[in-house]
Amino acid sequence: MTKDLDTEGRILVAAKRVFVRKGYTGARMQEIADEAGINKGLLHYYFRSKDNLFSSIFEEAFRELAPRTIEIFESDAPLFTKLEQFVDRYIDFLTEHPYLPAFVIQEINQHPEALFEKIEKSGFRPNPMKLVMQIQMEIQKGNIRPINPIHLVLNLISMCVFPFVARPMMQHMLQVGDEDYTEFMKSRKDVILEFVKNAIMVNREP
Repeated sequence: MTKDLDTEGRILVAAKRVFVRKGYTGARMQEIADEAGINKGLLHYYFRSKDNLFSSIFEEAFRELAPRTIEIFESDAPLFTKLEQFVDRYIDFLTEHPYLPAFVIQEINQHPEALFEKIEKSGFRPNPMKLVMQIQMEIQKGNIRPINPIHLVLNLISMCVFPFVARPMMQHMLQVGDEDYTEFMKSRKDVILEFVKNAIMVNREP
């Protein structure tokens, strides 16, 4: 049997829909097969296991995200412009791929080597060191408060990612559906940037 790219593409689209609804752990191969309009045997012929299927989706998503991140890290834009671009693109990406953060955390805890291998195979490795040096220069110029640049980058990533990792819990606590939560995350972009600015900007008032 020869694998058909249209069928493979249809499986990937169907799998993404199921992963969005059920998450990685809750998704079942039979449900993905039903979503794709094929039998389970054909699904296993193309991807053999849920792990293989999700690995393909992860690699595709990472190849989409990494160039966006690298572009921001390597640009010569002012610091706060870069922070705004990072938050905007990162939250948009996670809104499109809400199942990824939980998967990444699971892989880091259980199969870190396999995750790092996937990243290496993608050919992309975002390097935040130029951004780190830019933060350090802004500190030296007295434009922002002294802060470990690595902590600033980690804080920024954490504020973007955590609401997606904790999404089921947060939606339950807030009693909101998927659409309302997505809108909430869009509004969070400005909240994150305002929080960061207030935390690191130097007060120049006498």
